[in-house]
Amino acid sequence: MQVLQVQLEIRPDPAEVGRARRWARSRLAGSGIEADEPLAETLILLVSELVTNAVVHTGCPAVLRLCLTGGAGAATVRLEVADSSARPPVPRHADGDETNGRGLELVDGLADRWGWNPEGVGKRIWCELDRCGSGASSGPVYPGCEDFAYEAV
Repeated sequence: MQVLQVQLEIRPDPAEVGRARRWARSRLAGSGIEADEPLAETLILLVSELVTNAVVHTGCPAVLRLCLTGGAGAATVRLEVADSSARPPVPRHADGDETNGRGLELVDGLADRWGWNPEGVGKRIWCELDRCGSGASSGPVYPGCEDFAYEAV
């Protein structure tokens, strides 16, 4: 199985959400996921929601990780945001015109799986999307990658 893992450090600043989206788009471009694929758009929305939650609700620096795993015919993309706040995520339901409270509902509706785990003094919130079917090639899922690649920014 091939694995590509990259990460980005996030400051507790709302401007970081846009930077995280641009960073994720650039990493997806080199992974075989085309920018106009529905999967890419879904991933960028999930990045936006998870990073926004970390920035707005914790006030702590965070780390965004993008992990792409796969082999012939299928792949999984995992997004993780780790922060140093011990407060667990609390899914809410927004009513009517409320402008907040939809983030984790979106994650739940768009991701194939999601959850969170305590990590040290903080936590890691993650979600996964499966990429499979006729769109996946029978060759290497991530051309140019050996069995493992890692980048930290």
